Amino acid sequence: MKRFKKILGFTCIGLVAIILIGAFLNYPKLTILTGYSAKNMCSSVFMANRSAEFTDSKDNNFAPVHLADDVVNSEEKYAVASVFGLQERKAIYREGLGSVLINDDFDTKVPYLKPNRTIIKKNLPFPYGDLPQKDTVFGNVDYTKVNEVVSSIFDAEGENIQKTRAVLVIHKDQIIAEKYAEGLDKDSKLLGWSMTKSVLATIYGVLQSQKKININDKAPVEAWQNDDRKEITINNLLQMNCGLEWDEDYGSISDATTMLYLDTDMTKTQIHKKLIHKPNEYWYYSSGVSNLLSGILRKHFDSYQEYLDYPYREFIDKIGMHSMLMETDMVGNYVGSSYAWATVRDWGKFGLLYLHKGNWNGEQIFNPSWTDYVTTPSPTSEGDYGGHFWLNVGGFYPDAPKDMFSANGFQGQRVFIIPSKDLVIVRFGLIGDAGVDFNTFLKEMVSAVE
Repeated sequence: MKRFKKILGFTCIGLVAIILIGAFLNYPKLTILTGYSAKNMCSSVFMANRSAEFTDSKDNNFAPVHLADDVVNSEEKYAVASVFGLQERKAIYREGLGSVLINDDFDTKVPYLKPNRTIIKKNLPFPYGDLPQKDTVFGNVDYTKVNEVVSSIFDAEGENIQKTRAVLVIHKDQIIAEKYAEGLDKDSKLLGWSMTKSVLATIYGVLQSQKKININDKAPVEAWQNDDRKEITINNLLQMNCGLEWDEDYGSISDATTMLYLDTDMTKTQIHKKLIHKPNEYWYYSSGVSNLLSGILRKHFDSYQEYLDYPYREFIDKIGMHSMLMETDMVGNYVGSSYAWATVRDWGKFGLLYLHKGNWNGEQIFNPSWTDYVTTPSPTSEGDYGGHFWLNVGGFYPDAPKDMFSANGFQGQRVFIIPSKDLVIVRFGLIGDAGVDFNTFLKEMVSAVE
């Protein structure tokens, strides 16, 4: 008996030791976990106007983020997250700028600028105004099949596999299907994650069309001027073939997670990376590149206020995407890699802008050639990527049209643009290709529109 107790004691000690060692080794990762939870909670509650309970049970309810406990202060508009009291992180809400993770050095009492926005209600039907869309029935659309296909991408009662939250299908400027998961509706703002990259590229497209920038120019980064990095162009950055070192891993403490959850200025992370390939010879995905582009964009303007105003004045509010808000980092840079929020219908307008090659009800927001640019495959991307847009030229979705291109985001956020079918399809969810058969979904949806 004593021998058994002794063995049991050693076993318990061993288990405790393993747990302690595991906790020690993973302790630094907790700051990423709690940072994600606090940031998402703060944005969801104070910008998207959802409850903390909804956010905890839906948005933050996946491993390992579900381990975090969040406390929300509604009066002072902040959220704090920790795991068993460890690695506490705080996110605050700033009107016009969204939510931001802060560190101990951040002074919440310092005044801040926010974008000036012009929101004019237009007495036109959707998508060009605020009135209900015209009652139109297309003879080439099998509406029964469209609705069946939309329903198929949502989970049946009791399932939690596809995790779809919203779907919008637009054909010839008309909504032909729209469906939301419980607790969400047409007024719900949803985070696009990396679809923000395509929004950022559009800002460059507007500047290029106004001849205020030339994407073929060398990237104006002072730190690169005395080495081979000085040959990198803005085009290389937009096509993500600049050749700079980068680690886009979200399961560890990587370049990407350090930038999003620890850095004060997210535009600088990619700047300090060394060149490991010649520009234009090797494609790889980098959120650091997108935030570097946001920093270059900021320096392009004479004032910070102009940087804040330009995307809304020249593009976002012009096409009535009034729900959209692009969040900033601690020093006020737009987080062009990840943090744009909008309603599903406004994300649909974004898709329509590209479907019509920059023309919005007669006004040219950017030149048609910009759509051609973003849909031209980046060298060595195997036809999968263009100018901050994903492509299907290489047949990533083999049964979807090859002319399809899309804005893609984490957890399966998508704005699919299919010119040959005059279709824009928006899907939001909490899982991507790992849980959703997008290929079959797209194949069936396209077949329902002759």
